[in-house]
Amino acid sequence: MSRLDDYRRVAGPGAVDLILRLTEQVQGRRFLHVTGGRLGGTTEMVRAAVPILNDLGIDTRWEVTGGDSAYYATARTLQAALEGAERVLSEEGLARWVDMNHLNAKKIDLDADVILVHDGQPASLVTDRNAAKWVWRCSFDCSSAQARTWAYFRALVDQYDAAVFSMPGFEARLAVPMYIIPPSIDPLSERNRELAPRDIGEILAPLGVARDKALLVQVGPFTRAHDPLGVVNAYRLVKRHHDVRLVLVGIGDGEAERHEILSQLLEAAHEDPDLIVLELPSEAHPQINALQRAATIVLQKSVHSGFDLWPIEAMWKGKPVVGGYAGGLAQQIIPEVTGYTVHSVEGAAFRIRHLLNNPELIARMGAAGREHVRRSFLITRHLVDDLALVVHLTR
Repeated sequence: MSRLDDYRRVAGPGAVDLILRLTEQVQGRRFLHVTGGRLGGTTEMVRAAVPILNDLGIDTRWEVTGGDSAYYATARTLQAALEGAERVLSEEGLARWVDMNHLNAKKIDLDADVILVHDGQPASLVTDRNAAKWVWRCSFDCSSAQARTWAYFRALVDQYDAAVFSMPGFEARLAVPMYIIPPSIDPLSERNRELAPRDIGEILAPLGVARDKALLVQVGPFTRAHDPLGVVNAYRLVKRHHDVRLVLVGIGDGEAERHEILSQLLEAAHEDPDLIVLELPSEAHPQINALQRAATIVLQKSVHSGFDLWPIEAMWKGKPVVGGYAGGLAQQIIPEVTGYTVHSVEGAAFRIRHLLNNPELIARMGAAGREHVRRSFLITRHLVDDLALVVHLTR
């Protein structure tokens, strides 16, 4: 039995059979994924897909680019500028970034039929392109990229055969064909697999999280874009009427603003035993799984967002999500079906109170959210989309 068969019990009807039919059309093709690291949301799909495709007889590899500290610094600055932040990129830094990717191209075995390059860091590999079909996979919103940075970067991306974006509206103008393939989660991964109630308790105990009252949970970087301070203010409004606990989980992020926001959160938590602030590494999969499963309501009050996977993970675990109206959240949350999108602290507090006052609504929205993810955001749907694109490109 192949690894893919394990997904029959969780995927939508017919999804596995459709993957098997598409793999017949790409037998003999060799795939290569290239990312800038092995951690983070964009790599979770690759981590799940590579072994499945190899099980199905499709030669699929995953390589990671690397370099010196200047290379990584330029890659981070470039990514921020592509996402619309005000950043200064020097010609010297960009030249160094391109040179390091020339070295990466020599180290990486680029012998494949289809090469999928993910996000900014490895993007200039295409200047060493071979006869393969090259696809640039962009997981972030680059629609408001800095004009000068995009003009430079577009010259690289236009050397690809196609570009793939996470949702409509995330793309910027390109000369190559563009496609939409939303991200996905692996329902059988350590981050998302089923956990027994006893296991959840054992994982949460060392974190100091008790389950004796309604639990509000937000997972995400401690940055202004994810608005954890706004979440604290919403929680305080709810706390006047309901005995609830808030757990804020900061996933490791090197942004300078993190330290300032973290100190404010810790100060607030010092005065309130029901406000728990945790910093966890992005690979803390069992802990994040347990926290999302223990939650009564999951929050994602982002004011600026790419296509974060935390709300999808929470919905898969049967939780309603109260989120900001930003980035991919508007596509993930179906208002009044799987949760609510809000524009303010007061709006978030109102929706949380409404759910706490109507526990049957929490269960109904949780069930609807799980079905929404089953249909639209599982790795099986992602494999169908990716294989269909490969069939199209290599026909």
